Amino acid sequence: MNKENRITYNPLQCGGKPCIRGMRIRVSDILQMLAEGVSSEEILQDFPDLELQDIQACLFYAARRVDLERLAA
Repeated sequence: MNKENRITYNPLQCGGKPCIRGMRIRVSDILQMLAEGVSSEEILQDFPDLELQDIQACLFYAARRVDLERLAA
């Protein structure tokens, strides 16, 4: 499973926010924990269904979102 496929959207789950592999674990929650200094190992212990590749996919998702081109009118 590649990084792009690990991030899913379902309008009926978590308010349509991006989640990890259809679970009710939001990408934003993982990113916030990382920003607060929680290690990947701690996150994986707290969420046993997650894999390291899921955390990497969240970072990849965030990097792609920040790099969006904006067209000026």
